[in-house]
This record gives sequence, C-alpha cells and structure tokens, in this order.
Amino acid sequence: MTLTVDEAGLTLADPRAYADDRRLHEALALLRRDSPVHRVEKPGYNPFWAVTRHADVMEVERDHALFLNAPRPMLATAEFDEINRQRQEQGVALRTLVHMDDPDHRVVRAIGADWFRPRAMRALEPRVRELARRYVDRMVELGGECDFAQQVAVHFPLQVILSLLGLPESDYDRMLKLTQELFGGDDDDFQRGTSSEEKVAVLLDFFAYFQKLTEARRENPTDDLASAIANATVDGAPLNDFDTASYYVIVATAGHDTTSATIAGGLQALIEHPDQLDRLRAEPGLMPLAVDEMIRWVTPVKEFMRTASRDCELGGVTIREGESVLLSYPSANRDEEVFGDPFRFDVGRDPNKHLAFGFGVHYCLGAALARIEVRAFFEELLPRLGSIELAGTPESVATTFVGGLKRLPVRYSLV
Repeated sequence: MTLTVDEAGLTLADPRAYADDRRLHEALALLRRDSPVHRVEKPGYNPFWAVTRHADVMEVERDHALFLNAPRPMLATAEFDEINRQRQEQGVALRTLVHMDDPDHRVVRAIGADWFRPRAMRALEPRVRELARRYVDRMVELGGECDFAQQVAVHFPLQVILSLLGLPESDYDRMLKLTQELFGGDDDDFQRGTSSEEKVAVLLDFFAYFQKLTEARRENPTDDLASAIANATVDGAPLNDFDTASYYVIVATAGHDTTSATIAGGLQALIEHPDQLDRLRAEPGLMPLAVDEMIRWVTPVKEFMRTASRDCELGGVTIREGESVLLSYPSANRDEEVFGDPFRFDVGRDPNKHLAFGFGVHYCLGAALARIEVRAFFEELLPRLGSIELAGTPESVATTFVGGLKRLPVRYSLV
C-alpha cells in the first residue's frame, strides 16, 4: 500500500511508528522528497509543521530568537498541552533547559555546564571505564545469553549519571522506573497509565524525590552535581523548587536514557552488519567514528518542537507567528542530500554531520559524556567478544520523543 504525504505526516504523531523502523523511514523519506515542511493535523493534537530535511532543521536550530522552545517544546496531545499551559501559569510545571529560551536558558544552562566540560569529562573517564568493565563482566555472569537492552544497556549509563549527581545506588531502580514511565508513557510495557493525569503524576513523583534531595544538599552540601544544582543562584537568589527539580529531571533522565538507547541500538547494528563489526575489531582506531555512526543510526531523541515568534518562511512554506514546527531528527539523519548512502551503517563514516545532539545554543549539554560512555563500553566489549548473534526479535519503545530498543535478546561468547 502506497502512503500519501498526509498519511506520512500523521505517522510523526503515532508512537507505534517509532517502534517500526521500516514504516517510519518510509514515511520520512516520502516527506523529505515531496513535502519537506508539511502541515500535520491529527485529531487529539494541536496542528504542527513537520520539518524533515537536514538543511531546514539546521535553519530552525540556528535561529533561536525566531524559533522558540516555549510554549511547546515537544509533541504531546492537545489535552496535555493545555494541562502543561495551566501548570506553567501556576509556576508548578516541569521547566527544564528543553523548555527554556534566552535569557533564562543561558543562565540556567551555565549552572551545570562546568560538570560536562572536557576537563571534567577527563576526570570522570576512569570511573566510566570501570563501570563499562563491570557491565561487560555482568554479561559473562549472565551465562552467554541475555536481554542486552534491559539487563545491561539501561544500567550502565544510569549508574554513570546518578553517580555524577551523587545519588545512592539504592535509588537507582526507582530512577530507572520513573524514567521509563516518563519517556515510555505511550508504550504498553512502560506507561503508568493512559490518561494525562497519570502522566503528570510521574512528573510529580520526580519532583517529590528531588525536592527532598534539594533540601538535603542545601543543608549539607557535598562535592557532586546535585549540590551544584541545589545551591545554584540566579541574580543572587536560589532557583525555585520546581526549576531545581526540573534541572535534576533533565540530567537524570536524558543523561542516561539516550545513551542506553545508543549502546543497545549500536550493538544491534553491529550484529546485523557483521562486516562492520569485523572492520571495527580490526581497526579499533575507528571507534570515535563508529560511536557517532551509532548515534546517527539510533537517533534516540526523535523530535523537539519550536514555535515561530513571527511570520517567516521555511523551506518555501510560510510559517505564521505562533505556529509550531516539529524537528524530525531521524529524518534529518537519513537525509540523502547530506549522507552518502544514508541507510548504510558505516563505522568509518566521515564526515558525519548528524543532528542527534541538536545544534546551536540548545546543543546537548551531555554530548561529550555520551560519547565517552558509548566508546568506553565498546572498547571494553569488542576485545573480549568471541561471537554474538540475535537470540530473538528486538523490540523498540513506542514513543514520539525519546526512545530506542526495549528488548535486545542476544547470545554470545565472552572471555
């Protein structure tokens, strides 16, 4: 059955499409070719313009004064948009860096920036490599067969980011469950419930946890990122409770879920492209390029949205003030105009101008950490790997925002 462009546009608002690569990329390729800035009107959602070409996504990312994060930073139902609007007006809504524009964005981003600079990353790398060894050892303990996504990939980056925050290991399982409920709110296996109220309840649970953490770190500061956030000031005043909790939420969730998706998806790509696995093992110096190819291939962040602050033109289409655009990163990262043979997994791809971390002032704060984690894991795994194959059918999370594999059954031999 051949898709129409309108049907292809509707795909971007269907969480199940992101769990079906073939279906998703068929729709995205059609939009790039025939309607790269395409108006989507789906029942239950406020209208938006789907932006699918790399050049157009870049144009939006570059002009953060024209295209604003607020008030609609990501795709949600119209009902959830309205709930969020009301909570924003009341000052009791999630307000992370993803939700902010300058000048607030610039000031608040600076609070955590030093913790992710190259010097800090070099200091953290030994700990990352130690944890990478621990989780490869865990694969050995699992006896040569496991669900790599759930038993390995989700735990390694989670432990890295929560140790950076200074959270106790006893809280890791709680953070994992809350993160999966937050990003997997449209997935039958992860969602707490289907109503907007139940989705808001997940955020409130995050807030309750992090409010206690803030109180503890303000009373007894420690040398960790949690203390830096809890004791940060803007114009001489501490962040309010919701902005403080929001900062924790973005670090604790985006800081591990995206990386675990890349590690699991990267391993699947190597299994399904054994020539590239052999090449990477023979040429370990390709690992930095391979890491970026895994990130491009998986593209864990599926979209962000921006709202036009005035009338403008994008890709030959007029966008009116107040209208929203959806930036499709999986589409931009398969754009035939930018990537030679974009559906080929190539561990030596160079250049690789992927947009998985965004671009411009909203470029991912944790990009360097993500690259270190992915590189450390595969540099630990590949020299010890005898053989590996799929032991079942991989399954992906149903989502329109952040996600990747939720199951990757594998069979392997390790030394």
